[in-house]
Amino acid sequence: MEKAERRESVPQASVENGIENPGLELMERGDPGRSEKFEVTQRHSLKDGLGRSSIWQRRSLQPFIKARSFFERHAVLFKKILLGLLCLAYAAYFLAACILNFQRALALFVITCLVIFVLACHFLKKLFGEKLVSCLKPFKNSRLRIWMKWVFTGASVVGLILWLALDTAQRPEQLISFAGICMFILILFVCSKHHSAVCWRTVFWGLGLQFVFGILVIRTEPGFNAFQWLGDQIQIFLAYTVEGSSFVFGDALVQNVFAFQSLPIIIFFGCVMSILYYVGLVQWVVQKIAWFLQITMGTTAAETLAVAGNIFVGMTEAPLLIRPYLADMTLSEMHAVMTGGFATIAGTVLGAFISFGIDASSLISASVMAAPCALALSKLVYPEVEESKFKSKEGVKLPRREERNILEAASNGATDAIALVANVAANLIAFLAVLAFVNATLSWLGEMVDIHGLTFQVICSYVLRPMVFMMGVEWADCPLVAEIVGVKFFINEFVAYQQLSQYKNQRLSGVEEWINGEKQWISVKAEIIATFSLCGFANLSSIGITLGGLMSMVPQRKSDLCKIVVRALFTGACVSFISACMAGILYVPRGAEADCVSFLSTNFTNRTYETYVCCTELFHSTSLNGTNVPSFSGPWEDKEFSAQSLASCCGLYSSPVCA
Repeated sequence: MEKAERRESVPQASVENGIENPGLELMERGDPGRSEKFEVTQRHSLKDGLGRSSIWQRRSLQPFIKARSFFERHAVLFKKILLGLLCLAYAAYFLAACILNFQRALALFVITCLVIFVLACHFLKKLFGEKLVSCLKPFKNSRLRIWMKWVFTGASVVGLILWLALDTAQRPEQLISFAGICMFILILFVCSKHHSAVCWRTVFWGLGLQFVFGILVIRTEPGFNAFQWLGDQIQIFLAYTVEGSSFVFGDALVQNVFAFQSLPIIIFFGCVMSILYYVGLVQWVVQKIAWFLQITMGTTAAETLAVAGNIFVGMTEAPLLIRPYLADMTLSEMHAVMTGGFATIAGTVLGAFISFGIDASSLISASVMAAPCALALSKLVYPEVEESKFKSKEGVKLPRREERNILEAASNGATDAIALVANVAANLIAFLAVLAFVNATLSWLGEMVDIHGLTFQVICSYVLRPMVFMMGVEWADCPLVAEIVGVKFFINEFVAYQQLSQYKNQRLSGVEEWINGEKQWISVKAEIIATFSLCGFANLSSIGITLGGLMSMVPQRKSDLCKIVVRALFTGACVSFISACMAGILYVPRGAEADCVSFLSTNFTNRTYETYVCCTELFHSTSLNGTNVPSFSGPWEDKEFSAQSLASCCGLYSSPVCA
């Protein structure tokens, strides 16, 4: 009975999850032969099960595999369809934005037009590039090239003479600025290292490009409005720095303390420039500018790329663009690289200068105009007499940065800018302290011989006054402009721009032009000329910065760098001065003249620049005629409100007619 019950229980125990397992019975009986057969049977059944499951998985995944292979075969088509849909969506958004409010969508319109222009140039070059090159082959004929060169040169000279004759007929004082350009070029030619080796094509092309760009930006209405708009957009963009700096330092410090107001802009701008460099936009723009300068001026690829890069980056960052080529560059090319650094300002500090209140469009124009002029004057002072290794028209390759994503690029840009902020703050503290000490020493020495008020700025105002006058500054404004030019060259461009911003703020706040015989501010024309003349790193302290940066990259060329750095500094300073002369030639007053009759007929209680101008005009049109009753002439005659306007002006400003 027990054996029967045991046999009946085995099949019941061998059923697991509804599936019979008869081989388990053999295991229970302890039959070794049958046990081996059972293990073999189990292995085969396991393999069959796995095979069936893999077949089932393949069958279940087969639709996905087919879909994947279909997408891979038609990947290009799907990309085009997706791109087309995105373009249609953007076109609908763009049209809606422009239709609803075109003025509000102006920035979007400009960006879209630039992108379309770049894409159109790319596709035209891809489709018709070879055909255009073949069409230009006849111009490679030596005789035809010489003939075309002389025709172009003659047309340029005649056009310049006619333009000067017609344009300066109404404003003959602009000829002073033209004479200033000639003076600086003559001085630089006298200081040239190799007079007979000067390539005048490079010199005149550089100055010509600078002049044409100046006409476009300063004289033409579309160019002026475009750069004015660009400057306004940059100011709006830089204003976002306040959000970060206010959170970290608080509103009180950001609004009242220079270190927390202007220096954080350098960090923000450094972060943005690093992002633009990571996405490749900076390299693309630099390469296009360098290509244009290279084919027009005939300079080599490496030096042109470094000078073009200086428009966006600083004097130590630009050589990094061509670091692999520095060791093989000639002395003339190294001189051009250093001159470009001294003649321009970095994009990071550009934002800080704009925060001072300096005109943004003038700063941008000056920095761009300096690039061709720096190449031209560099080849005038230190012409090429060696055989360069970089004469290829293909240019040089720009190195990529090491960041792996855009967040890392943004973080590195902000971190790298900290060193620049610390450098700027330390230099300002040191140089302002040294300047105060020098002024105190000069004042003490002057009082020994009854010369009162002798300072470094006063010495500069006398020594540099003739040079500033040749830039086109009115003689009355020359002392103040000469002061800040001297401060820029001997001290620091930050200190100079801060002093210029103080003069501008005093003018805009309606301060009287003369107080106790001292001029308090300068004219708008003098402000613009001063902005151009200060736009560059050409000061004595920059010598150490430039040498330190370049020596760390090519230590084997230390003696060569020390030999040419002073020439490069002098040349870079002259680049800024010639840019200022260009601004003096091209400057014209803009904006409608103030309608002083209508303005003074209203109630005004605050001092503004417009108030000062109109009150001064009213004072000149008023006479007492030996009595205390004023009489008015010109547009103020027979106006009922003239006496009330005179009383209001006398409450704000002093004049003999107010007695």
